[in-house]
Amino acid sequence: MERGSGPVTLLMIHGLGGNAGNFLHSLVDRLATDFRVIVIDRPGSGYSTRADDAPADPRAQADVVAGIIDALALDRPVLVGHSLGGAISLATAIGYPSRVRALALVAPLTHVQPITPAVFRALMIERRAVRRAIGWTLATPLSMLRRARVLDFVFGPDPVPADFALAGGGILGMRPTAFIAASTDLMALRDDFAPLIAQYRTLTMPVGVIYGTADRVLDHRIHGEGMRAHLPDVDLDLVDGAGHMIPLTAPDRVAAFVRRVAAAS
Repeated sequence: MERGSGPVTLLMIHGLGGNAGNFLHSLVDRLATDFRVIVIDRPGSGYSTRADDAPADPRAQADVVAGIIDALALDRPVLVGHSLGGAISLATAIGYPSRVRALALVAPLTHVQPITPAVFRALMIERRAVRRAIGWTLATPLSMLRRARVLDFVFGPDPVPADFALAGGGILGMRPTAFIAASTDLMALRDDFAPLIAQYRTLTMPVGVIYGTADRVLDHRIHGEGMRAHLPDVDLDLVDGAGHMIPLTAPDRVAAFVRRVAAAS
């Protein structure tokens, strides 16, 4: 999905279990007045596909992002990564620094998460065959039953937008392929994410992080303030009392943050 025009391109990368709708709901139109904005569905998410045996660790997904940058002949875009998309943005900048102008990380996963939140533990499936079997049988009806509880946790303490199911990609996130992709992504993080952290201090482009202080999914002190141990000059913006889904619940604040990071580049 592409909107807007401008001298700088924003390439937006969504998080675990999400899709492009998470950005299209509220954020893209606020930025398309000044930037060329490109929003992707990560492999297996939204309307994209992923081969059963394709690697899903952040470095492998960074290869996909770099491939998109090359295929579209993008001139060093600013990567806007939300949640897991933040980890993939970091991996892209580390692996392909000449292709990235800056990083605007929104509630990003930046460090090893010691405990998986309870609402995501159903995704922790080791075997690929079991993952697919559950995805194509039980995942969608169970997602429908658990929808209110999961969304309350992920968005809270902010309210879930009334039109999230359609305008925000909520229904797309309940498809069997979305469950399989999210489970694959989560399991791929265990062994392949930690080595990236030691390389954060090699980043030389501007890096900004915005976080809600009441985020229930990821702790802003670990994943936000913790970035200063690696990058003392990181632009850290804390949104008091906000939750994890700030691209939808605090879009004006996030848009201003993205503009600031892009200007610093």
